[in-house]
Amino acid sequence: MATYVLLPGFWLGAWAWRPVADDLRGRGHDVHSLSLTGMGERAHLARPDTDLETHITDVLNLIRYEDLHDVVLVGHSYAGAVVAPSVADRMPDRISRLVFIDSGPLPDGMSHLEFSPPEERSRDAELVRTEGDGWRLPPPPWRQLASEVSGLPDDTLERLVRLSAPQPWATATTPVRLTGAWEKLPRLHVLCSFPVAEVRARIGVVPAFRHMATEGSAYRELPGWHWPMFDRPGELAAILHDAA
Repeated sequence: MATYVLLPGFWLGAWAWRPVADDLRGRGHDVHSLSLTGMGERAHLARPDTDLETHITDVLNLIRYEDLHDVVLVGHSYAGAVVAPSVADRMPDRISRLVFIDSGPLPDGMSHLEFSPPEERSRDAELVRTEGDGWRLPPPPWRQLASEVSGLPDDTLERLVRLSAPQPWATATTPVRLTGAWEKLPRLHVLCSFPVAEVRARIGVVPAFRHMATEGSAYRELPGWHWPMFDRPGELAAILHDAA
């Protein structure tokens, strides 16, 4: 039996992990899915000052108060890029492995926003200004994004549209602060929207990818949507089971 902590990316809460979490529990594992502050059932707690540090504290407190050890810490997208490595950097003795779902750790001093192309940054900033009261990023047009995704059940898409919450913008703009303690931990990258070959091609030329080049990193390809917990939950759960 392994202990998993599952962290969702932008706009999502613990609910997004339900099929994966149920599968892992069925295999005998201890699974903790977490809604970060302002997301999921904790959407009412969102504030303009909800930032990356808030979300890091959410995870540190879960591990501390549930007395979790040898944790397989799984982060999707935003949570993989900045939350998971930050938690592991501060509590490396409690983490056994990091798993990045279609994501990778960003270097010290870089924010999640800086990973996006300039035109995407400008577009999102405008959405925050015009539709998010100046501090929230609205969820994307899920039905449009999912229009070419095969194998996505209608009820899953309906839940995605209904349960997604605006993302506090400060979580995207806060730079990550790392000491390097997390780098000793083994890592698995589950790649969905881009292949291993593309990652390896970018490692030497794009600074944001440099942490994906270490000897402790392994890769698994799971081609499909950027959100594999929705279109390929069983296969994702099997990969996570193997990772333990």
